[in-house]
Amino acid sequence: MLTSSSAPVVSSNTKIATGTNTASTTSTIDEAQDRFLKLLVAQLNNQDPMNPMDNAQMTSQMAQINTVTGIQQVNETLKSLGEQFTAMQVLQGSSMVGHDVLIDGNTLTIKDGAAGGAVELTGRAESVKVEVLSPGGQVVDSFNLGALDAGRHNFDWDASKYALGGTPTFRVTATLGGKAIESNTLARVTVSSVGSDNGVMKVQLANGNSIDYSSVKAIL
Repeated sequence: MLTSSSAPVVSSNTKIATGTNTASTTSTIDEAQDRFLKLLVAQLNNQDPMNPMDNAQMTSQMAQINTVTGIQQVNETLKSLGEQFTAMQVLQGSSMVGHDVLIDGNTLTIKDGAAGGAVELTGRAESVKVEVLSPGGQVVDSFNLGALDAGRHNFDWDASKYALGGTPTFRVTATLGGKAIESNTLARVTVSSVGSDNGVMKVQLANGNSIDYSSVKAIL
């Protein structure tokens, strides 16, 4: 019952907002046209009788005001569409709440004695080593992921024995034939809420940070 009753509320609010924007846009365009007509009438009343405005000049000015009002209408329409698209994104993004996502970073968020992250490799590696660091930068644990192909690879870490305070981080060392393979670290965090700010979809994370939706690399 809760789900079905909430949908009409969202739909109703959307319609009201759209109607308000349309009325505001129409009012702005009408005001611009009214100002133009007043200026045109004043110009005609004060023109030199010996050198009156010709039809080409009047046609040119009327074409200009039509172009300006047309551009205003297009801009307002695009703005309205953008707002509606963002609202749709937020509604769809609400399904992310409670799920883990991968973002650029190297923090390890411990939850129920475990944490996880991911590494992106630019090429194949015969050895991939993950080192867990304390907030002070000391190595407190390490483990091998073995040989991995290029691409993204998730990993889990048993944090049940981690007794230090603060948030640990990790670093990755990948090699092939003794040569380093370039890699990028990804942090795994939980989504607590989704919203928008100035037309940009925002994802609120359980660690208190807020990021743009475009910063999410993967939804787990």
